[in-house]
Amino acid sequence: MPRIIAVREMSKEEREQLESWSRSRRAEKRLVERAAIVLRRAAGEKSVKIAQELGLETDSITRWVKRFNESGLDGLKDREGRGRKPNYSEAERGQMLLIAQTKPEQFGLAFGYWSLNRLRNYLNDASGLGVSRAQLARILEAEGLRWYQEKSYFTERPDPAFVEKRGPS
Repeated sequence: MPRIIAVREMSKEEREQLESWSRSRRAEKRLVERAAIVLRRAAGEKSVKIAQELGLETDSITRWVKRFNESGLDGLKDREGRGRKPNYSEAERGQMLLIAQTKPEQFGLAFGYWSLNRLRNYLNDASGLGVSRAQLARILEAEGLRWYQEKSYFTERPDPAFVEKRGPS
């Protein structure tokens, strides 16, 4: 049976940040869930009820409350060292950045800008760097480069008489 652990007294700033995270639609799901756990436990809800509603084990509820009590807001974030380690050297990452910041025409390519797919294909084919689209996006974002999905506004008109109504161009 899990230990019953209470949430320590939290500051106004901590409570506001937890409430912000728990309502967020942009924060990581894990962080949103952890913030909700601490807030619900601080409001007096039982760990068993929280665990059932969130589909977790009661030990998980205890773990996050304990980490919050020990480390505050930072205790709810993922710890460093988890997950797969980077498998690209600094030189390879630098090459990816250099190519991403160079116009495609300078490489003799027929397009004027890099999309993420075009850049990945070029890196995989011409440079021999086997990188996935998701990994490339993470590498570039970590270096401050942002990629946006192309949008097309050319669609079929819903009104079949649009051309007639519009008149001559």
